[in-house]
Amino acid sequence: MIFELLTAAAGAAPQNKFGFAEALEQGGFIAYATVIILGVMSFGSFFILITKWIEQNKIMKQGREWNSSFWNAPSLREGAAKLDKNSAWRQIVDDGLKAEDQVSKMDPTEAHDWLHGSLARSEASINARLAGGLPFLATVGATSPFIGLFGTVVGIYRALIAIGIAGSASIDKVAGPVGEALIMTALGLLVAVPAVLAYNYLQARNKRIASILSGFSTNVLANISSKGAVKPSVSTKAAAKPAAAAPAAKQ
Repeated sequence: MIFELLTAAAGAAPQNKFGFAEALEQGGFIAYATVIILGVMSFGSFFILITKWIEQNKIMKQGREWNSSFWNAPSLREGAAKLDKNSAWRQIVDDGLKAEDQVSKMDPTEAHDWLHGSLARSEASINARLAGGLPFLATVGATSPFIGLFGTVVGIYRALIAIGIAGSASIDKVAGPVGEALIMTALGLLVAVPAVLAYNYLQARNKRIASILSGFSTNVLANISSKGAVKPSVSTKAAAKPAAAAPAAKQ
């Protein structure tokens, strides 16, 4: 008997007509288009965040692993052979060596400027490649709240029309459009906040990488200009093991 009463009560409960899917259905084409645009923006933001994070980690890991072995090589050309051909570090060394081969046709003053400019251009191209995709994150962070606001305005407009047709501001007439408007506002913020955080995070890491690349480029320039005499001091990975304690003297 009790089970039948509970079943009847559950069947008599009113259905929710103001959910997310219902709000989109009431909003029509504009609501669906707004959600699709924000969805594409969100997917693009997370895709750029993940791919750029992997790319940055690869460059920093290569710099830590190859720094000692590279500078311990007898020459830059032999050290370059130990670097990955597709790495940013190899690009700087190759551009420096290429410029070194060309300076023999120049005056000493022009030769130094040419070496410095070639390495600077190499750094700039790497930094530009690392910065790829960040303008999209900045655009998403700046525009997605306004796209959500557009959906909000449309929802409020539909609520006002419903009030005008019904002649009264009853909750059943305005709950759907107002709910749609609030959902669009929330979606716009939900897309914008991660994009802004990702942009600032990746930008800070790019500045750190640019600083490391600049130091490496300066060392390469000094090494080329000094014909291999100037090299940065690098710490060996394997530390010397402490000598075993001498046995105690017998009494």
